[in-house]
Amino acid sequence: MSAEDKPTETKSTETKPNEDPAMIDRENPEGEIASRAQAYRNWGRWGEDDVLGTLNFIDDDKRREAARLVRSGKTISLSLPFDMDGPQKGWRRRTNPVHTMLDTGTDAQMGRQGFPHGLGGADDVIAMPLQCSTQWDGLGHIFDHGRAWNGRRAGDVVTSDGDLVTGIEHTAASFVSRGVLLDVGRHLEPETGRLPDAFAITPDDLDDTARAQGVDITRGDIVVIRTGQLARAKADGWGDYAGGPAPGLSLTCAGWIHRTEVAAVATDTWGFEVRPNEFDVPAFQPLHQVSIPNIGLTIGEMWDADELAELCSTESRWEFMLVAPSLPITGAVGTPVNPLAIL
Repeated sequence: MSAEDKPTETKSTETKPNEDPAMIDRENPEGEIASRAQAYRNWGRWGEDDVLGTLNFIDDDKRREAARLVRSGKTISLSLPFDMDGPQKGWRRRTNPVHTMLDTGTDAQMGRQGFPHGLGGADDVIAMPLQCSTQWDGLGHIFDHGRAWNGRRAGDVVTSDGDLVTGIEHTAASFVSRGVLLDVGRHLEPETGRLPDAFAITPDDLDDTARAQGVDITRGDIVVIRTGQLARAKADGWGDYAGGPAPGLSLTCAGWIHRTEVAAVATDTWGFEVRPNEFDVPAFQPLHQVSIPNIGLTIGEMWDADELAELCSTESRWEFMLVAPSLPITGAVGTPVNPLAIL
């Protein structure tokens, strides 16, 4: 590996970026992103060959801790349906799943399948973007100035053959950990449980929600953040849910993500972070740009936490075992997922 190719670890600056959204320079997304990328960069932390990023925080002890949280055995899926009625509107060729039957009961009834002694069957196929519904953003999904996770050149990582280095298949056994639900929507808007669009969730909001729920965030947790936007979309229709205005994490949450050493973060929104983003000049997904290629964070989007939130509220219990494995699709930069909270 040449000096140009070799990932280099960047030490955090002594003065951390301000975590007050009011202090963001709304005319300078480049500077605001760069300061956080430098301050919170984890390149080299797990070696130059690392392909997991913050998923390294989940170890055997963490999984045993998660298993001890199972009491009733109640299991809740946090996935949206994968069907043609989903939220996608075609942006950047993202469509809803297309499900097609290859063999049907009608074919069997008519004796058209060619099987012996009356045997019949049904078979089907699905075509869909991997990030069209409940999903994980992998480490090859976002780059920062041509650099992928761990400082690698983006073009050496993801080519027309897929993600050759950090493909989602490497995470197939990673997503088993203690899950924590932070119902920020319910905490900040107790009457509706739904944050308004364009609401920027701050580090203080996350900490205040955790305190109010009586739960601590610890290393290796997978944190699920409920804003309530998905509940609104389910009630009122998808509208601009896919790509439009939304509540979400402020760019200033990059420091919270880094210092809490969480393994992954998922939200009930399309884009994880607040939209529109927090600038008065063109900017697009700045927290993604810091979190994925620099911190090494895997991000979950479009997770349905509503049923889980009701149960957690009823039981005053906000931690659980979370099992959310990726599909080991070789070279993929994201994956559909059916997250399971087991209480």
